[in-house]
Amino acid sequence: MKATIGVIRGDGIGPEIVQEAIKVLDKIAGSFGHTFVYKELLMGGASIDVYGEPLTDETIREGQQCDAILMGSIGGDPTTSPWYQLEPAKRPEAGLLKIRKAFNLFANLRPATLYEELKEACPLKESIISGGFDMVIMRELTGGLYFGERKTVNENGMRVAYDSLTYSEEEIRRISIKAFEIAKKRSCKVISVDKANVLDSSRLWRNVVEEVAKDYPEVTLTHMLVDNCAMQLVKNPKQFDVILTENMFGDILSDEASMVTGSIGMLPSASFNETKFGLYEPSGGSAPDIAGQKIANPIATILSAAMMLRYSFDLDAEGKAIEESVKNVLKQGYRTIDIVSEGTTLIGTEEMGSKIAEGIQ
Repeated sequence: MKATIGVIRGDGIGPEIVQEAIKVLDKIAGSFGHTFVYKELLMGGASIDVYGEPLTDETIREGQQCDAILMGSIGGDPTTSPWYQLEPAKRPEAGLLKIRKAFNLFANLRPATLYEELKEACPLKESIISGGFDMVIMRELTGGLYFGERKTVNENGMRVAYDSLTYSEEEIRRISIKAFEIAKKRSCKVISVDKANVLDSSRLWRNVVEEVAKDYPEVTLTHMLVDNCAMQLVKNPKQFDVILTENMFGDILSDEASMVTGSIGMLPSASFNETKFGLYEPSGGSAPDIAGQKIANPIATILSAAMMLRYSFDLDAEGKAIEESVKNVLKQGYRTIDIVSEGTTLIGTEEMGSKIAEGIQ
């Protein structure tokens, strides 16, 4: 097949880790007879430096000509970067909100898997993680508090800030369907996370999720309050299969789940709309403190590319080839600095990407 892949290299370590994912994709193309055409797109701080804004309308139009987008990390150090002297709507992360809206990327899928080879990097006790765990978090991405009306006003001589948390029935229904469809291909368990004991938006969330569940009798649905879920992720992560939740809760819980696996540098991420188009990116940030040192872990970005092959291009064998190569390289004892442990071999970003590419069968 021939596919056009939009490439947003991003900021900080973004260009380094994206380059290794492209290296792996090129190996897939050669081994399986595909052609991948890469279209460079600017976003985040890199776009601010050139255009004065984090994402231009022209870049969005160019991205719409692509079959999928592979993205690195966005942003810099808020304490030192001049990007953060700009108004909030002009800062790097504003590009993330804009691109999600522009492409209607309402569903964010983040796997969190504990590799047997990385048990030493997991901060939890052996008795808790014995046997490993494998969960995915389905996060609603274009609604809720992050996209609600916000303002800061002066009332009686005091500054008061308002943020609106709003969800429509349709927004909840479409993300719920995505979660149940994913669960059908896994262990047929959905845990819907909300705060229905306090929030009206969560009570509507729970009602709509229960309505959707009626169409999936083979999937077991349970509900969990978000504070309890945060505790359960470190107490018993093996109980989770598919976690379904709203935007802000998903933002927090997915980062917690990533650290339970040992390193956020291991976790891929995919955001979808109603079609097969997706934006694929590592779950971690731009890590400006190590940018340019060639020590960043590229595995999350490489696994994001594997997700792209599976979900946007229906290339399951190719995606599996990448995933198996990652496992084999870890079994051979190679580690980047974030996951290194006694008895393993420390390597850098480029060498990790090369070893994974070379291992593809």
